[in-house]
Amino acid sequence: MAANIITLGRIILVFVVIILFQLGFYPRLLAVVLTALVIYLDSLDGYVARKLEVASEFGALFDITGDRIVEHIYLIFYSATGILTFWVPIIFITRSFLVDTLRSVAFTKEGKTPFGNHTMMKSRLTRFLTASRFSRAIYGTSKVIAFILLGGLLVFRADSTPSLSWLSSPVLNLLALITQVVVWIMVAFNLIRGIPVLIDGRFYLLDKYFPRSLKSEN
Repeated sequence: MAANIITLGRIILVFVVIILFQLGFYPRLLAVVLTALVIYLDSLDGYVARKLEVASEFGALFDITGDRIVEHIYLIFYSATGILTFWVPIIFITRSFLVDTLRSVAFTKEGKTPFGNHTMMKSRLTRFLTASRFSRAIYGTSKVIAFILLGGLLVFRADSTPSLSWLSSPVLNLLALITQVVVWIMVAFNLIRGIPVLIDGRFYLLDKYFPRSLKSEN
């Protein structure tokens, strides 16, 4: 229950962050700080569930739902402000629909979950890319850095930003370049973690063409 409350809190908090981003300079700075908290809570809910031994199928699915809501809200908002190309949220949303639809089919048909003891993942490579601490840490780090840098650009490029001697155009341009590099690293990891799920779970979507006997052989 506690882990699900944390997930719900993340969802509520991200709406607060978006509101703050549309206010003055200092509320926008606070929004950047809270962005780090929102991403941190993604790892905290899973840790709490394991620590209290209350992990459940619903909790795993709700955690993923929370991740999707947070990611998409940030990316759509940043894209709407013009500091992020619209292709990034398009890639994320498309990948999310494909992977989550496949996971829903696996759960409905055979009670398989994305992670845990009843995971739908078959190969070691897929488990490593999607569930290992290393993979989750790299992807989570790229997200928090990308979202914070994008938020920083939004803060310092706004008309209401106070005059800062160190904040020259070359500095902003360098920050924008670094941000774009980190964003596309995040996109790459998003695809790297999603494509193996589609490959591993293709039998759930192609049940008409692949007899069930073949699924057990994979």
